[in-house]
Amino acid sequence: MKSLKAQLHPLAQSSQELQVLSENVPGGKDFEQHLSGISLFPLKPTLLEIFQINLGKMCNQVCKHCHVDAGPDRKEIMTWEIMEACLQVIGSEKSIHTVDLTGGAPEMNPEFRRLILEIRRLRPEITIIVRCNLTIILANPKYHDLPEFFKANRVEVVSSLPYFTANRTDAQRGDGVFEKSIKAIQMLNSVGYGMEGSNLRLNLVYNPAGAFLPGSQTELEAEFKKKLRDRYQVEFNQLFTITNLPISRFLEYLLRTDNYESYMEKLISAFNPAAAAGVMCRNTVSIGWDGFLYDCDFNQMLELKVETDSPHIKDWNSHQLLNRDIVINNHCFGCTAGAGSSCGGATV
Repeated sequence: MKSLKAQLHPLAQSSQELQVLSENVPGGKDFEQHLSGISLFPLKPTLLEIFQINLGKMCNQVCKHCHVDAGPDRKEIMTWEIMEACLQVIGSEKSIHTVDLTGGAPEMNPEFRRLILEIRRLRPEITIIVRCNLTIILANPKYHDLPEFFKANRVEVVSSLPYFTANRTDAQRGDGVFEKSIKAIQMLNSVGYGMEGSNLRLNLVYNPAGAFLPGSQTELEAEFKKKLRDRYQVEFNQLFTITNLPISRFLEYLLRTDNYESYMEKLISAFNPAAAAGVMCRNTVSIGWDGFLYDCDFNQMLELKVETDSPHIKDWNSHQLLNRDIVINNHCFGCTAGAGSSCGGATV
């Protein structure tokens, strides 16, 4: 089992206390023991279906809950050379049915549109997801036509919207973000996104604002739809609830507010065997901006690479990937609590 202590980059340099906290869980029973208790350890892949690509950590926002630690000052960005290696895999691995583009703000990568066009040429049938923070559409005139570009290439848009009010959204994502997000949704709606019968999907993402688990995805979705429709006349398809994992900026918040132990207790006490069986790392591979391979986006941020002979996209080995042991640690409790959590929302 790999220690999380040395992997909490860049937080590991902050203090000895952080290192101790990262290795211990309340009650002393860690994630490996929980999986062993339900005969799921070692955790193994099922099938490679989702190919998630992080195009870089540059972003026009600095959100408090961001597990990527993204922002305008980040320089890490994927090159076209790495994208070409990704395209080779997408073209050859027919079990991949979804390409999930994320960041940072993936749209800020100068090769973003070229990559989508090439994916669509290679695999016309494949689902392409872009994790758009909404405000990027308004950030610069060169992004204003993104709704039309997304529509022309049948891109599914997934966007974070912490709440249906300005005060709670802006507290988490920055002043003025809610107003810009609503305007961006209206722009997406105007070309058909989120509208009934359009087949242009716009899904929103809810992350809790504090040290607690998300509520019922079904109930929150109904409330979001009613409030946003009544107040702002905007539409979307689904709401995904995602549990905040104790890494990066959210971990800093937990430690700063003395909520780390109580939050971990909540995650551990809510461990759900059904959610554990369906965790996203079992059918997903996550590709970092530099081409290294990870079991999930969260492991990527902790620099916990896949356990294969050469964990890089240029040395792709589907046999090894399908037979690997998935790298786990105590942050994984965030994906198995309650109804479960994945990039596609609740899992059970």
